[in-house]
Amino acid sequence: MEKLTEFDVAEYLDTEELREGYLELVAKEGTQEELLKAISDVARARGMSKTAKAAGMSRMGLYKALSPEGNPAFSTVWNILHSIGYTLTPTPIAKAL
Repeated sequence: MEKLTEFDVAEYLDTEELREGYLELVAKEGTQEELLKAISDVARARGMSKTAKAAGMSRMGLYKALSPEGNPAFSTVWNILHSIGYTLTPTPIAKAL
């Protein structure tokens, strides 16, 4: 019997265009937890050590902040986003008619 490996989206986020589209979609349509997971996926795709260093934190601290049990401060999320080349841009939420 063949052993199946778990799907890891980070393995497929190999271009900046894919990473950007992924983050944009999850930011618009996902939950807070899903957005943190997407940020984690992009960070892993770019390299956790590189991302942690750019964010001014340890690699283990980065994993902890982005884990499902993590509850990172806004400043931590801000620093991580900047380290992977993104920022937050407030946009109005479409109101239902």
